[in-house]
Amino acid sequence: MANNDEDMLVTPWEVRGKIDYDRLIKQFGTQRITPDLKARINKITKDRHIMLERDYFFSHRDLDWILDEYEKKNKFVLYTGRGPSGHTHIGHLPTWMFTKWMQDKFDTRLYFQMTNDEKYFFDTHLSLDDVRRFTYENTLDLLALGFEPENTYIIDDIEHIDLLYELAVQVARKVTFSTVKAVFGFNSSTNIGSNWHPAIQAVPAFLHSWIYGKKTPCIIPCAIDQDPFWRVTRDVAERLGYYKPASIQNKFVPGLKEGGKMSASDPMSTVFTTDSPKMAKKKVMAAFTGGRATVKEQRELGANPDICSVFKYYKYIFMPDDKDLKDIEQKCRGGEILCGECKQILAPMMMEFLENHQAAREDVKDRVEEFSAARLRDEVRR
Repeated sequence: MANNDEDMLVTPWEVRGKIDYDRLIKQFGTQRITPDLKARINKITKDRHIMLERDYFFSHRDLDWILDEYEKKNKFVLYTGRGPSGHTHIGHLPTWMFTKWMQDKFDTRLYFQMTNDEKYFFDTHLSLDDVRRFTYENTLDLLALGFEPENTYIIDDIEHIDLLYELAVQVARKVTFSTVKAVFGFNSSTNIGSNWHPAIQAVPAFLHSWIYGKKTPCIIPCAIDQDPFWRVTRDVAERLGYYKPASIQNKFVPGLKEGGKMSASDPMSTVFTTDSPKMAKKKVMAAFTGGRATVKEQRELGANPDICSVFKYYKYIFMPDDKDLKDIEQKCRGGEILCGECKQILAPMMMEFLENHQAAREDVKDRVEEFSAARLRDEVRR
């Protein structure tokens, strides 16, 4: 979806320009998460999550229905994933962190899809060896967040195609080329693998129901740019005898440079989970802020945290205490703190996070197979 006035482009494969989330809600047809809906989640979970409270997760499809079903004692499953085209960066992690919170609070199963086939189809610079390697590396980042194998099943599209294929062909027969052309912008030069992939990506929304023979609700935490896939999935769900998957959409973690989301295509805008703490500090110290042109002007007029990438990291990830966040915002707007000083606060937070995360990555290297969806082969209905 492009917006010429703002030079905004939001697709599952590219995000650029100034992001207008109100416009995306309207264009994609999602619903805003209201204070009442947040309060309902808080009441059920007996907890509050800063990503909900601070509107990082901001829109949804059928989240209220999911809660209705849960309160009727009908459990749901979670589904999210990753397209392994490179190393994980900090911008990928909040969605997974929130998914872990939902998994714990609702005591439910997660199906996590590694769409390595998608990345091979869409990025012709990647080899099969590349996407397999990044599948493994990205899996380490997921598991480092504390997921456990009892309720977590990682689907490798290429390796586990036998689990996906029967459902995928059912989806594919219901989806026309005119639909994927309209939704994704495919044309006559698009390879046929790309045209096929939306059917594969729909499968985990139905997989639990198919395996166990009972219609089970599913909710998909995801960034808003992935919503086109779920529109296609929802369109075929009831025709195949399954519930439409619900979803909850998050905003983008901003890049460290001005404008857009964090992107692997611009290494200095991105903190990778594999970066050294020293490199992460260098990137933070070079980050775009909402500061004024001179120290004198900033002391007199204050800075603008609304456009500051550093403040966004405090808000969504590194500063869970509301009092701390309010204090640094007031100092910023009041000119009491300069941008260099603010970066000096964020840098050690980022460095400590990376040190802990990288240690956790090392700890899970021998456990990857415990999470493999290959375990499901014995449970598939025949």
